[in-house]
Amino acid sequence: MSRGYVEREPTHWQVQEAKAKFSAVLDAVEEEGPQIVTRRGVETAVIVPIEQWRLLTQHQTKYRSVKEWLLAPEARGEIPLPDRKTFRLRPLPDLFED
Repeated sequence: MSRGYVEREPTHWQVQEAKAKFSAVLDAVEEEGPQIVTRRGVETAVIVPIEQWRLLTQHQTKYRSVKEWLLAPEARGEIPLPDRKTFRLRPLPDLFED
């Protein structure tokens, strides 16, 4: 899949610099990929190319709520089953002892 940019370690931009050079940040996103914005040295946001954003969010927008997701007909994962060789039935307790 051609993204139009060479994927590298994301560049970090201080928020003041990102605001002052927003066009340069957008150019870097197109050429290099995601760019990280920091505020007071703490990573705060990531600017990503629109194609990557759509790929990341396409599965999340399928359902409007957790209820719709739970009621959906498709499987949501594998159910772990015990190996037949190690699976043992426990004896039932005698409920009608005198």
